[in-house]
Amino acid sequence: MTLLDVQDLEVTYPGGAAAVRGVDLTLGAGEKLGIAGESGCGKSTLALALLRLLPAGARTGGRILLDGEDVLAMKWGRVRAVRWAGASIVFQGAMHSLNAVHRVGDQIAEPILLHRGATAAGARKRAGELLEQVGLPAARASAYPHELSGGQRQRVMIAMALACDPRLIIADEPTTALDVMIQAQILRLIEELVSEQDVGLIMISHDLAVLADTCDRLAVMYAGRVVEEGPARQVYEDARHPYGKALSGAFPRIGDPASRFAPRGLPGDPPDPTAVPPGCAFRPRCTVALDRCAAEDQALREAGAGRRAACVHVGPEADTRTAGSAAAAQDEGLRSSTA
Repeated sequence: MTLLDVQDLEVTYPGGAAAVRGVDLTLGAGEKLGIAGESGCGKSTLALALLRLLPAGARTGGRILLDGEDVLAMKWGRVRAVRWAGASIVFQGAMHSLNAVHRVGDQIAEPILLHRGATAAGARKRAGELLEQVGLPAARASAYPHELSGGQRQRVMIAMALACDPRLIIADEPTTALDVMIQAQILRLIEELVSEQDVGLIMISHDLAVLADTCDRLAVMYAGRVVEEGPARQVYEDARHPYGKALSGAFPRIGDPASRFAPRGLPGDPPDPTAVPPGCAFRPRCTVALDRCAAEDQALREAGAGRRAACVHVGPEADTRTAGSAAAAQDEGLRSSTA
């Protein structure tokens, strides 16, 4: 059953910054989808757009179907009802997302009071149960955010996201600024809770390794577009788009000594969203670009079973002039850039 169906989503900020450009995504009930990419590629904008949390002045287009209902066409009363109860979000940076002058238990109880019609006593009881569910004592409900560690605050945010039993949870960089041990605990917690409650998960990160271990499918974004999509482990280990390959190769890997000492980087920067170049936006940084890449913005095409990539070198219509050597040329280009 399809829980979320994003169709041709466009988000443009004041000044003409095209943050999301023609994104299509689907998510089934109980499925975990990872979204990866560099800073500025549109990941967080996409997350905010799904619940209409974009700042004033942002223009949107396309459709966001949540359980078949278009979020972008909803009246504000309906949007408020869908938030927390239908879909919830775990923001990055819990210290900045929690209200510093309210106890964390009251903040968890607030959506329960608003969306479940519970009594104050019932909401407080439920808040304590949620804290225990995420591995914190119920007594910590009386604490203020500054009295908790970074990992504890992130657990509070997860408890808030679960407060109204949503069918979809969006986790936007949920382990930002946490040390690696706490990161592992938080990721394991999210994965267990999602599996137990059979809710859909969208996990956003710049780290493909984290997403490959946590998610079922992975979508790679560049300059506001999805440029590769497929089973998470396959995309991580054998990316078909040159950008996906570069992103995966930028991280050292356990068991690969060469990668520890020479992780491969990618020269250049993502394009200015107010002046995205014509054709393939990745072309200025791509070592296997062709002349046609400057004129044609490549659509996602089949790149194997259950996989898609927006590149001329993949799929039944792959450019045969360089398709056979594209991966090798990309690897060579990345090695040269870090030499």
